[in-house]
Amino acid sequence: MSLALVAAPTPGGSTRFDGKATDQNVRLGAARAEDLARRNVAIHPELRLFNYERAPQCREAAGIWTKGSADGTCPELANLAGVIQQCETGDTMVMPMWRQARATPAAAWGPWQQIDAGGCGVDLLPVLTEADFRLLPLPAPTLTLQPDRGWVLINIETIVSTDPTPITLRTELLGYGITVEATPTRWTYDFGDGHTLTTTSPGHAYPHHDVFHEYENPGTTTITLNAEWTGRYQIDGSPIWRDINGTANTTTTSPPFTVEERTSRLVADLCTDRPKPPDC
Repeated sequence: MSLALVAAPTPGGSTRFDGKATDQNVRLGAARAEDLARRNVAIHPELRLFNYERAPQCREAAGIWTKGSADGTCPELANLAGVIQQCETGDTMVMPMWRQARATPAAAWGPWQQIDAGGCGVDLLPVLTEADFRLLPLPAPTLTLQPDRGWVLINIETIVSTDPTPITLRTELLGYGITVEATPTRWTYDFGDGHTLTTTSPGHAYPHHDVFHEYENPGTTTITLNAEWTGRYQIDGSPIWRDINGTANTTTTSPPFTVEERTSRLVADLCTDRPKPPDC
């Protein structure tokens, strides 16, 4: 854990936010304040109605709370105010966000007002949601059948398995580059005969197989495999990996194959002989 300095509360006052007046300071979440500041950069400086800056909160000798400098220092004879907050290992301290407003581009700038308490750097970063995760190009799961010869036998184990290897993807969110690590963690097999099987094992080949199905009736069928993925992500410039709150699914289906019933009987000669004996 690392420690971040978070500013103490400021007294009430009058200010304007997004063109609306209020009789008390408006407090936002750090991520929301950061998003507003980031969007503000796209507006030409002469047309902006707001300025944003992260700076410490300072307490002057007269007990007045004021904005410090962006470099983290306070004016002479003013003390840096704050309380200690724990951040994740490797995270960095984020100073409070301050906002300056004016009614029109021709008007004078008003006083700086604090709009968030600052905290830890990870609080400012965008969140990769479950919806974002599901939009990523996750691959269809690998489906391996054993035996894989176009037909299987009734009442004999048809073995299935898949590949549990995590994959790494790159994406962007709100201008940030993001690395996503996705891992398949649960699989559901639909064997095409009314039976399904859900497992957290990727399965193994014979003779160590642990995921299989025995068909009861002849016919033609397919096997459909649904993989459930969990994920975590890391935003460029941050050492913190964050879990994705939700899952994604991908599906694959095998080529059609037949389920056959075979019976055994005694024969006079070997069925491997050539030409094949007529009773084989």
